[in-house]
Amino acid sequence: MNMPQSFGTNASHLHTSEDSIIYLAPTADTNKCWPIRPTLRNELDTFSVHFYVFFGPNISIPPDRAAVFAINLMPVLDSGGVLNMELKLNMSTLKGANVTVFGCLNHGMPLFLRENSSLKCESESVAGFFLSVNASANITKLRIPYPQTGTWYLSLRSLCATEHGFEACTNVTAEVYMRSYLTPCINDCGTYGQCKLLRTNNYLYAACECKAGWDGWGCTDNSEAYSYSFQLLSTLLLCLSNLMFVPPVAIAIRSHYLLEASVYIFTMFFSTFYHACDQPGIVVFCIMEYDVLQFCDFLGSLMSVWVTVIAMARLKSIIKQVLYLLGAMSLSMALQLDRHGLWNLLGPSLFALGIMAVAWTVRTIRRRRCYPPTWKRWVFFLFPGTMIATSAVALYAFVETEENYFYIHSIWHMLIAGSVGFLLPPRAKPDAKVTPLKRRRGCGYQLCVNEHEELGLVDPAIISINSICTS
Repeated sequence: MNMPQSFGTNASHLHTSEDSIIYLAPTADTNKCWPIRPTLRNELDTFSVHFYVFFGPNISIPPDRAAVFAINLMPVLDSGGVLNMELKLNMSTLKGANVTVFGCLNHGMPLFLRENSSLKCESESVAGFFLSVNASANITKLRIPYPQTGTWYLSLRSLCATEHGFEACTNVTAEVYMRSYLTPCINDCGTYGQCKLLRTNNYLYAACECKAGWDGWGCTDNSEAYSYSFQLLSTLLLCLSNLMFVPPVAIAIRSHYLLEASVYIFTMFFSTFYHACDQPGIVVFCIMEYDVLQFCDFLGSLMSVWVTVIAMARLKSIIKQVLYLLGAMSLSMALQLDRHGLWNLLGPSLFALGIMAVAWTVRTIRRRRCYPPTWKRWVFFLFPGTMIATSAVALYAFVETEENYFYIHSIWHMLIAGSVGFLLPPRAKPDAKVTPLKRRRGCGYQLCVNEHEELGLVDPAIISINSICTS
């Protein structure tokens, strides 16, 4: 029953609150009627709706009356997006006349402009949005974030500019291309933003999350935006700071900690390319999906801490391998649940430190002296490494913010890599097993009996010493 409504235009039934606004009331004269043309609704996706005009999208606007269109926005479904209205004037239909097409878009009831009046779309109780196109500016666009639901009316009127102001045109029918649609965000948030669907108290709406200092409804405000040189500097700083893992890799390989070295290489590789893909501006390089890079970067960082502390515990090889495997599976599960949780870092670190403390305590009791036994190990390696690691965790937990992320997180990279270089234990000494070649030469003797005597082929009574061999 979506039939066009109509409002009478008889002068006796016009209700005017200001000189420029005319409210149209019904009239008994059916010969003077301005119909309101409805629009067809085509839903494409969430907050993505197109409104089509019958016999459109080109609209003919006669010189003697307005063209009125109704756009119906559904409750809840349409209020969380952006209502877009675009008008484009067809220059070939003007016939050289100085024609301007004015429009009023307002909610609830139509507003109309009349000639020889101030041009605005507002009154004492109703306010609308003003649009205009002419020969010098033949395209106009209007965007309304989070529009009120209900019926919106677009009133278009063509007027000609004269010495006495704008008057009704004679024998000129302007043609306008009209496009009306709903989108989740303005221009899909542009280059420096991301359109996201949010929910608050069961209310669904879309909004732009701007990056690199950009702001505004559609991330178009660059008053505080980062420059290209700043974006390049932040990207290089975050990526190149991972090269601090090269010395720990070399130390691990030299000390025959090959599994630990492979974890450090994995961390360095994926952290570099994750931060190259994670940049907010246009200096971005992604070798694979962002989610995969982020997961691998977080897993590598946590595994680097885990394998370093477990290696410091000096456990048996089989126990160490089991802990490495359990740590990798547990950390993968924790990251899948919450990648940005602080306890994802502190939990495994504290657990690994507990294992190390128990192992060191048992070794201290057995040897009856402090472990590690040398004071040089404590002063020049363990103490500096612990202080560096503690500083890194403090920066990550209490100092790092979105504003200082690029340089605080770069310092975090360097501190974590530096602490690994100090804390990784030296190469374990091999088991002290005596071999024939390394057996100490002494003055002992060994009796050698020949094979026949050993097999009992010779009478034991006449056994003779066949040879004397020195050990």
